[in-house]
Amino acid sequence: MSEGTSNGGPRRIRFDLGAPRALSARSAGGRLRALFVSSPIGLGHIHRDLAIARELRAIAPELEIEWLAQDPVTRVLEREGETVHPASRWLASEAAYWTAQAVGHELNCFEAFRHMDEILVANFMIFHDVVSETHYDLWIADEGWEIDHFLHEHPALKTAPFVWLTDFVGHLPLPEGGASEAALIADYNAEMVEHIDAHRHLRDRAIFIGDPDDAVEEPLGPALPSVREWTEEHFEFVGYISRLGGVTLEARDALRAELGYGGDEQVCIVTVGGSGVGEALLQRAVAALPHARERDSRLRMVAVAGPRIDPARIRRQEGLEVLAFVPDLQRHLAACDVAIVQGGLATAMELTANRRPFVYVPLERHYEQLIHVHHRIRRHRAGICVRFADAGPEPLAQAIVEQLQARTDYLPIDASAAERAASLIAELL
Repeated sequence: MSEGTSNGGPRRIRFDLGAPRALSARSAGGRLRALFVSSPIGLGHIHRDLAIARELRAIAPELEIEWLAQDPVTRVLEREGETVHPASRWLASEAAYWTAQAVGHELNCFEAFRHMDEILVANFMIFHDVVSETHYDLWIADEGWEIDHFLHEHPALKTAPFVWLTDFVGHLPLPEGGASEAALIADYNAEMVEHIDAHRHLRDRAIFIGDPDDAVEEPLGPALPSVREWTEEHFEFVGYISRLGGVTLEARDALRAELGYGGDEQVCIVTVGGSGVGEALLQRAVAALPHARERDSRLRMVAVAGPRIDPARIRRQEGLEVLAFVPDLQRHLAACDVAIVQGGLATAMELTANRRPFVYVPLERHYEQLIHVHHRIRRHRAGICVRFADAGPEPLAQAIVEQLQARTDYLPIDASAAERAASLIAELL
């Protein structure tokens, strides 16, 4: 059953799922088993989740982890030798949905989110089936929005300790959305606040992947606290988790040689994430290559189409290499001389951790990239932001050359964040 709020706000969907099982302390035979749900929106989630899993296993070697995940996340997991739950193949594709919502380099992520009920309900039901059929000692959800939302709607369904991971909190309005969208966003945020206040212990651990200063000061809505204030009250901060952060100069030279990047080349990586949104930026960057090579003939551009963009759509030219899906993209980011990226947090922070110059072009109407991520990148004194309207071939070429000559004075990334996150989670086992 669905019921809308008076101003067109969140729809509350309730299920009749029968009586819940009792919360059990430990799996049979002394084994520990965890179910890890990793968001498919971008591949940064799975790389930080794998880092946490590695540290968890160091603390609790008897822990068995199964993953409930979607393509392309499953490709990374299989490559790493992880156990992907068979029910994963039944999950409705969030990446395909978000790709379909984009128009050029614009994606109104709030509107996309509020209209994906069918996908969220379907995927929560898969999750519910999995945890009803198999006992787990721990549930971990990295921005598994449907799991967190519907557990708060139906707290009796919780049968294991629950860990919630995220790197941002709160929908935020953009000026172009107008007063009506701002009111609707405030209503969604108010529902989130009400959920947590009503069931303060449903999240056994709420972990923010970042530092307190990474949370923005904007209010969640009228008469609501700021994002920063509310997040500090309800989350534990572990710092940013980088899978390959802090590569030394010597290690970078070896990595470049391994990847086939010459010592006399200026390597520019162009990547727009794993969801398929961003082809317009990829095409703009490739169009900038001839102009940039006029300024520096040593430039070599590596355009990463990712798992959902056809590499054949990228026109070949001198100095350009086009790659499809690259599961270990963080290694290329650590080895490059400069990068052009979308405004996704994981890619930008991986470049920041490795002190690589970069240009980021946030998706229009995407409040997370335009507000949350932009705030964090600026705080770390990293990269330069160019809006898509200003990202023509000549300006992008100029930005590439300027960044190749720029000094990096970024804030350091703490390498122990994954260990801290795992320690907090392991206390629940």
